Order: sequence, then C-alpha cells, then structure tokens
Amino acid sequence: MNQENYQNIAFVAGDSPDAHSAIERLKALYGYVSLDEADVIVALGGDGVMLQTLHNSINRPIPIYGMNFGSIGFLMNEYKEEDLIERLKAAEQTIIHPLKLNAVNGEGDHLNALAINEVSLFRQSHQAAKLQISVDGRKRLEELICDGIMVATPAGSTAYNFSAYGPILPVGAQLLALTPISPFRPRRWRGALLSNHAVVEIEALEPVKRPINAVADHREFKDIRKVEIAENTEISLTLLFDPGH
Repeated sequence: MNQENYQNIAFVAGDSPDAHSAIERLKALYGYVSLDEADVIVALGGDGVMLQTLHNSINRPIPIYGMNFGSIGFLMNEYKEEDLIERLKAAEQTIIHPLKLNAVNGEGDHLNALAINEVSLFRQSHQAAKLQISVDGRKRLEELICDGIMVATPAGSTAYNFSAYGPILPVGAQLLALTPISPFRPRRWRGALLSNHAVVEIEALEPVKRPINAVADHREFKDIRKVEIAENTEISLTLLFDPGH
C-alpha cells in the first residue's frame, strides 16, 4: 500500500464512551471514510480492539494503525490527536499472518478457523487432558497431561500465552510459541519455541474419558480428537507502528 494514500482514514473504537468521544474529535480534525473506502484504519482501544479489527479486515487487508485507549495495548501506539497524517506516513509496517486451524471432532467432521492470537486446546471436563504432540510429522511429546496447550503467534504472545508463562515474542518474529497450560506431566516442561513454518499436530488421547475443546481466538469447537495448526501465509495483515515502538 502506498503510504502517500494515507489520507482516507476509517476510524474504529472500543465500547468506552471516552474512546467514542476521541473518535469524533479525530474525525473532525482529519475527516473520515467508510471501511470499504479507506486506505488505512485507525483503531482506538486496547489489544482486544486491535484483534477484532484484524479479524474484520481479513477479507480486505489494509494497514491498521492502533492508538492505545484501553487498559492493555502492546500492539497499540501512543494516543495523540496531533499530526496523525504525518505519523501514518512515517510509520513502519509489520506484516503478520494468522494461524489456520484444521480440526476433526468426535463425529468425524472437519472444522476450520483462523486465529491471529492463538489456537488453544482445553480440557472439557474435570479430567485432565492427555495429548500427543507432533511437529512437522515427528512425534515430539508422546504424552502431555495438562489443562491444555496453545500455539501463539508473536502478535498473540502478550495475551493468553503470557498469562500461561509463555515467552513474549517480538511482533514480526519468525517464531511461534508452543505453551502448555498447567502441565502435570512432564511437570517441568515449559513449552517450546518453533519456527513459523512448523506444522503442529495435537491428538487427544483417551478422548471419550478426557474430552477437549479447541479455540481459535474467539471461535470454539467441542469434542475435538485431532488438530493441525500452521501459519497461513496466504493471508497477510499489516500493522503500522511509530518508529522505535
């Protein structure tokens, strides 16, 4: 996208009244267009607003510039109303790709979803999950007993992955975080860093006794027997950051 075209701005905001008031001030200063006509989206809020904006833009990926107007904003720039056009033109682009989830449930149905933050598997009952993990077709963990596990992108590494003691990855890093959730056995296993080209397969062991769910960001699927998780390089999403952010 040519940065000289960053004149046609669409604004989106979180639910807070203060954010909507800020949007109205920005519209008065810089004008605005609809999302369909925009060259760039300016999103006000926290990382949750950025995640939703990215999902809404998957079918028409255009650059997104976030400004922090929420409680958590790792993916957001500092909020300022001045010099917005100049900031957009000077912004550095970071390209990210979502994860694609291919799952099979207990009825043999094939389920698909995209995740910008992470794909997570959770135990569905009081029984701990028992999982087998393969990477690029090679078994890496014969048996993991845990509450769950996730594969997180760099953009999602500061979200649930961080809460589960996973590593924070620089946005744009060519890595994925494989992070267990409350692992029981192996007790000291803290996960792994994987290449962003890795294909992760996770199979539920004893799925009737120990059923699991799969979640791709906000989409949840029940009674999952097997999943395959990999980066979807066919979809590119562009984040804009102030230099040195």
